[in-house]
Amino acid sequence: MRSIWRTLDRDLLRAVALICLSVGIVGVSYGAVAAGSGLPRWLPMMTAPLVLAASSEFLFIGIIAGGGNPFAAALAGLVVNARHLAYGLAVPDVIQRGLRRLPATHLMNDETVVLALAQPDLARKRAAYWAAGAGILLCWPAGTLAGVVIGSTLHDPAALGLGAVFPASILALVLPALRERGIRRAALTGAAIALAGTAFLPAGVPEILSVAGVAASLTRPKAPDAR
Repeated sequence: MRSIWRTLDRDLLRAVALICLSVGIVGVSYGAVAAGSGLPRWLPMMTAPLVLAASSEFLFIGIIAGGGNPFAAALAGLVVNARHLAYGLAVPDVIQRGLRRLPATHLMNDETVVLALAQPDLARKRAAYWAAGAGILLCWPAGTLAGVVIGSTLHDPAALGLGAVFPASILALVLPALRERGIRRAALTGAAIALAGTAFLPAGVPEILSVAGVAASLTRPKAPDAR
């Protein structure tokens, strides 16, 4: 584990800091929305470290706040998190095996996988994954706590536009990687699947299929070079 942390350099630490900052800000929005919806304060504070997945937590809270069934809300969250199956296929060497696999799997989310895949070698992939995961594990609950505290004073937390920080940070991380033909092909494949499925599939399903398509493109074996 020490060798992983020694791999971190200034550029990688800056990327991790950017991700953690954006996750913390989105956490404030999440906590504020939960508190403003009249839900008990312990609910978002419990889900933040245990689930550690912003999209499924927002969905869960939204369904509960709208009067939905808790079991239906939990099922919807599981469906959204099904994309982690594809993530696992994309970073098998990063999460490794043995005792580290359990905490590594818990830290698996959009940000850690994107940052890991953007690195040029395995050592940096692992360093990026663990550093971002540990930072998110701290910043997401901390932001949620701050949002819960101030949530009662905001009539419409969504008006602050805090949720835009999350996709913006992911886009900033992805853009440099698009220079590679394989990554660009995978991204275009995922975008095409998502756009095609939006017209006739339920919300959330196009995204899951898109991630599966990206993972399949990234894990497809390369053709041998002609000699």
